[in-house]
Amino acid sequence: MGDENAPEWIPLAIASAILILDSLVFGVAPSGPWGDTGFSIGVIGMVGLSMGYVAWYRFTFKRRGLIPWIDLWKTPEESVKRVFAVAVAFLVLAWVSGNPMQPYLPDPTGLVLTLVGLLIALQSGYAYLVMGPLKED
Repeated sequence: MGDENAPEWIPLAIASAILILDSLVFGVAPSGPWGDTGFSIGVIGMVGLSMGYVAWYRFTFKRRGLIPWIDLWKTPEESVKRVFAVAVAFLVLAWVSGNPMQPYLPDPTGLVLTLVGLLIALQSGYAYLVMGPLKED
């Protein structure tokens, strides 16, 4: 698929940056269902992160979708190592945000980062198994 057929990713990236910036810096949000702006700010941040992921996927793979199939990877042997390193980085960041940085961050930050790190590690493990022990000849 050529670049002329690639889906738009720039509007999603801009919207993602604005939502994440609002969530982290400005904190402009309605009071939310429980009268707590913190919940609304968290939802805005999660929507921004989701839009950022979709923009990254469209930019990287030049197609619509959400799941980075291994067939789309240019160098899966190298990429699986990078994906695992990112998973470890997220898990370290989750530990840091849940322990020494806990007083400065919202309570579920470490839990959310742990979830993301474990999902990335699951993708890495799956890719390793498909390219190695479970490879079809």
